[in-house]
Amino acid sequence: MSELENIQQIQPNVQHSNQRSPYLLDDIILIVIMAVLAGCGLIYEYLLSHYAGRVIGAVESAIYTMIGIMIVSMGVGSFMARKIRCAFTGFAWLELTIAIIGCSAILVISSLIAFVQLMPQIIAQSFNIPPDSLPQGGLIQALHNITHYSPYFIGAILGCFIGMEIPLIARIREHIHAKHLVHNTGTIYGADYIGAGVGAAIWITVMLSLEINLSASITASANLLAGVVFWLRYKQYIRYKNLLLFGHALTSILVVIIFNYGGTWSKELNNLLYLDNVVYQQQSRFANIVLTERQISQQANPSYNLYLNGRLQFSANDEYIYHKFLVYPTLASAARQDNILIIGGGDGLALREVLLWQPKKVTLIDLDPAVIALFKSPQQLVPKQVADALLALNNDALNDPRVEIINNDAFNGVDKLIANNLHFDAIIVDLPDPSHPDLNKLYSQVFYQKLKQVLSADGAMVVQSTSPFHAKNAFISIGKTIRGAGWKNVEQYHQNVPSFGQWGWTIATPAGSGARLRLAKLPMQPFEPWLTTGLIQASFEFSKDFYKNQDQIEINHLGSFTLYRYHQQAWESQQGLNNSWYQNE
Repeated sequence: MSELENIQQIQPNVQHSNQRSPYLLDDIILIVIMAVLAGCGLIYEYLLSHYAGRVIGAVESAIYTMIGIMIVSMGVGSFMARKIRCAFTGFAWLELTIAIIGCSAILVISSLIAFVQLMPQIIAQSFNIPPDSLPQGGLIQALHNITHYSPYFIGAILGCFIGMEIPLIARIREHIHAKHLVHNTGTIYGADYIGAGVGAAIWITVMLSLEINLSASITASANLLAGVVFWLRYKQYIRYKNLLLFGHALTSILVVIIFNYGGTWSKELNNLLYLDNVVYQQQSRFANIVLTERQISQQANPSYNLYLNGRLQFSANDEYIYHKFLVYPTLASAARQDNILIIGGGDGLALREVLLWQPKKVTLIDLDPAVIALFKSPQQLVPKQVADALLALNNDALNDPRVEIINNDAFNGVDKLIANNLHFDAIIVDLPDPSHPDLNKLYSQVFYQKLKQVLSADGAMVVQSTSPFHAKNAFISIGKTIRGAGWKNVEQYHQNVPSFGQWGWTIATPAGSGARLRLAKLPMQPFEPWLTTGLIQASFEFSKDFYKNQDQIEINHLGSFTLYRYHQQAWESQQGLNNSWYQNE
């Protein structure tokens, strides 16, 4: 091939490169905008998914449903984008709309739920209806159902608008270049994927622990900034550009207001969703923590309730029933009470009962440092009266010098105990119900095998085992799973806890006799003023046919989500808003 022919082949590429150079700045602006918007879109998706989990109650299914709905809606939005005649005008107004919806969605949903929650009381007061005859069913129930699923409706709308972004950006790039771009789709999708990845990282590392309206307003600010940059560069193509700029100014004010006051408004709206006054609320990396206060009478001290992700964890009125039945039978069954391991129990209430036995050391493993902080140093987080009440409730147990607190996932934390060849005289497993796949592994056969390795041969272990009445299959599955992990003696017992109803525990010993037989031979400890031997022994009794179908109930193997499924099936009609809209009785 001659040199002339080589030059002729190279020349078109040089010309093509020269033709692209005037549009390099436009390409950079549009690609960066696309990446920013992709990150914003993913954060909105996570925000609504996270909030839907709180509102609807079934956290995992709510999150997956929201993500699925928004992805489908984005596909619908992509088809709808073809109806927009002017891509520049459509895109500019689209970003303003997304910013408005994104920053206000959580407050709108909260307001709708609060309004419907208050509607029966408003009607009753307007028409002098007695409090015990509040209107229910019919229209009221229909409105409850609509607001119950309102996060999904908002998610679908927002998803449609987000789905329009990529087709419009693609059209804008080709309009600027005045030709079809062969790699246009790949370029835009590349920016979209990378931006979404950055958005996910920001959500996990920063926004997950922020108050949800704060996260929404920050994300909306990024949308507005992208919209302003687009307006400045392409305002000559945008219709109603002055009105659009005015809209950006108003929306900026809205974002600033929500940034400053959204958290306070959300707290006030949450007050309407609980029977009691919300005195503390925080979104940690692991849970939405709510502490409520109920003033029963002027003479009595207030009662405090703790909620994690909308589920009641304890009520100060009757928590002693739960925690005494959790701790006393276990420590009494153990040969010694010198070195105790507690899994969970970040509120310090189980620890309070353990310390009555005068152990030499207690190791407490809990995932969420925010829960520990609330009950260890509440004076830094809540008013003095509330702080004093919390410290009195757990006897300031978390500040006891004999207690070592480890903030870690218990599944991995126990591995470190095994590696260090540590052994304990008794193990108290005080975890929330297996309502999330991450919790399910802490009720698995593998986890109970790990715990068996760190328990002394003459020790005992107890596991809170949800309700034998409301979640019977889950309750029995826990017992079968522990037995399947190689524990010699596995027994279950139950007691009525007014705030929870009938509640159950599973107690196991790795060798020797079972806990019930051991307890029958022992006198009650003098420091225990409430429990009796007869009360403990009676708690091991179930109806004659309680275990008749246990052969059909499966063991919860790691990764099987068997227990999670049993729990969800049992509680799906009783949790979340269906359970008195987060209200405790």
